[in-house]
Amino acid sequence: MARLYYLELPVADSARSAAFYGEAFGWSFTQFGPSYSATMTGDTDIGLDSDAETQVKAPLPVIDTDDLESALAAVVAAGGTIKVPIFAFPGGRRFHFIDPDGHELAVSAADRAG
Repeated sequence: MARLYYLELPVADSARSAAFYGEAFGWSFTQFGPSYSATMTGDTDIGLDSDAETQVKAPLPVIDTDDLESALAAVVAAGGTIKVPIFAFPGGRRFHFIDPDGHELAVSAADRAG
């Protein structure tokens, strides 16, 4: 079953934001390059994106699925609009869509060893 598992936040400085959340809540972040860091608890994790080229304008909820292509087809069939087609990133693949109310969300499938 699909579930919300990640929230990506657009930030000005990912290192500064990671330090803030670490101090405020005791969260640990893994750095994935100069502009992206994320918690890696396996629960609902937080990503911090400071790359102006890739970051979204508002917080981005990310939904986990086992079948990305079927999820994309279901989003389109339900009336969603694909904003960013399926792309790969370290650890998986995802796409972004706009729901009927104008909210941007993403659907992601992890690379699963099998």
